[in-house]
Amino acid sequence: MSKRKGNAADLAPSKMEKKGPGQYVLGFFLLLYTLFCALPVLLVFIAAFTDEKAITQNGFSFFPEKWSLNGVNAVLRYGKQLLTSYGITIFITVAGTALGLLIMSMFAYSISRKDFRLSKFLSIYLLIPMLFNGGQLSGYIIFTSYYGLKDSLWLLILPLCVTTMNVIILRTYIANSIPNELMEAAKIDGAGEYRTFFQITLPLLKPSLAAVGFMMATAYWNDWQNALLYITTDAKKPLQLLLVNIQKSIEFLLNNSNVPASARAAMGGNIPQYSSTMATVLVVIGPIMVAYPFFQKYFVKGLTVGSVKG
Repeated sequence: MSKRKGNAADLAPSKMEKKGPGQYVLGFFLLLYTLFCALPVLLVFIAAFTDEKAITQNGFSFFPEKWSLNGVNAVLRYGKQLLTSYGITIFITVAGTALGLLIMSMFAYSISRKDFRLSKFLSIYLLIPMLFNGGQLSGYIIFTSYYGLKDSLWLLILPLCVTTMNVIILRTYIANSIPNELMEAAKIDGAGEYRTFFQITLPLLKPSLAAVGFMMATAYWNDWQNALLYITTDAKKPLQLLLVNIQKSIEFLLNNSNVPASARAAMGGNIPQYSSTMATVLVVIGPIMVAYPFFQKYFVKGLTVGSVKG
């Protein structure tokens, strides 16, 4: 017992010695950098609830002279359409992310198998879109004229479903972090490729899937260009396109002198251009900020573990 205590006492100082002053300095600068990144987000929150006249006279401030809900009300005035657009965006994000992860993980599993004859061909085929791109016009013609998907939610899901970089991340994770002996043992036990993938490989891919899934969900959540090109029905407009239309409506009211006084009065007299813009940003980034802490652990682990061998 005394020998164990002595060993523990000998190890304690060595652990303390590892924490030198450089680590505290690094931690201090990282804390400053964190605050530097957090301040603009905080300013967005404050500006969304700041009176428009105070912003016009004094600019954006962390300590505004007057608070107001006019900017938030300008966004919430769309009521039912806002909820509908939220539902469309949530559906697109969840469905697109789930479908994309399934397709890309199966693709990554296939090209990671050295005994698969088409692995090299599919790897080259995967890299072609990174080098050659038909452009937005050709994509628009193919999707609308040949596929007949105009005003379809599929056009908000399929274009972002598979990306080369995400497949490479998943493939690297499989090759470096999942032992090939494990798959060979499953094959010896009589498991086929589908069973090996779904029961062995896929569960071990969780960290990398979480990292790639979060990046995909963010891309789906922030996408509005595809909706602007292909969606014409209000019931199918995602959140981002609706918020773009809200900003255009406010700019129209500000720049058009023929707008009736009743329309301006509906906005509270003073049209909240800046505060409504910040409220729009708040509506967009709010859910992502809430979801990110739950995925941060997997996000970091999935990108780092699959990037080095060992």
